[in-house]
Amino acid sequence: MREAMLYEKLADERVRCFLCAHGCKIKSSGRGLCGVRENRGGILYSLVYGMVIAEHIDPIEKKPLFHVFPGSLSYSIATAGCNFRCLFCQNHEISQAPAENKRILGRKVSPQEIVQRALDSGSKTIAYTYTEPTIYFEYAYDIAKIAHDKGLRNVFVTNGFMTEEAITMIAPYLDAANVDIKAFTEEFYRKNCGARLEPVLKSLKKMKELGIWLEATTLLIPTLNDSDEELKKIAWFIFDLGSDTPWHVSRFYPQYKMGMLPSTAAEDIHRAVEIGKTCGLKYIYSGNMPGDKGENTFCFNCGELLIGRYGFHVSKVSLHHSHCPRCGTLLEGIF
Repeated sequence: MREAMLYEKLADERVRCFLCAHGCKIKSSGRGLCGVRENRGGILYSLVYGMVIAEHIDPIEKKPLFHVFPGSLSYSIATAGCNFRCLFCQNHEISQAPAENKRILGRKVSPQEIVQRALDSGSKTIAYTYTEPTIYFEYAYDIAKIAHDKGLRNVFVTNGFMTEEAITMIAPYLDAANVDIKAFTEEFYRKNCGARLEPVLKSLKKMKELGIWLEATTLLIPTLNDSDEELKKIAWFIFDLGSDTPWHVSRFYPQYKMGMLPSTAAEDIHRAVEIGKTCGLKYIYSGNMPGDKGENTFCFNCGELLIGRYGFHVSKVSLHHSHCPRCGTLLEGIF
């Protein structure tokens, strides 16, 4: 356990957590909605500090982050828990365990050990992923500071439901983030995620303001968030963040509590990509579709193939100091 950051004490040994946008008020012996922050006698504790439940060496493309050191490795970690209740969660066995059955699983690994393992693996980044990094913020924060001093970059794969205070605190050590824009209606977030859209949009704006490299992902779920109108709203929001912000439109496969829905048709992914282009986005990627040309990065100015991909494998990187070798146009990102 570790005393939590970003909370305040209230009367009668209650506390208010302001790590994420739920803003849970927690009585003594109670836990927040994430299931991993517990009030013990008026002091809020993180129950997952140093408790790693998933630890892998992944391609950075798996995050997905396509404009951050393409072809490199990312040391990827998670603890149990999440502040969302997504009915389509692909990692529900670990993300929902603390809330559903009060179990805190994992093995103890210190921040120093994580950084050393990342260095030994040859990774260029540490990714806080698989579950929601916001809920293990204290652990991620301590690792990120050490990693930063050792020359490693830090990336979040996140639902974006954190507070401005949390973003501001991690920003000096957070180089990039892939943020889910799961839909563009409050109804979708409420019914399917147990959350709200507006705080996510505010987080994206704040991250952009603080200079964190952003990529966004939308899992395209048939009949729920795949209308032209909704996709245009997402694309226009991303355009307002910056036309250079990559948008990953990923194929849905039935899982968890949404096993009754079909997989996303390839033509619907292609339709979303075209919508992104008409809204002025430079880089729109088709996700979960290995071999699709939409996985590749092209120069938006001349059309030259800059980064070739097949799934998580990078087959080609053709850049000259982050610029197109053919026309000299800058490819935005971290290279």
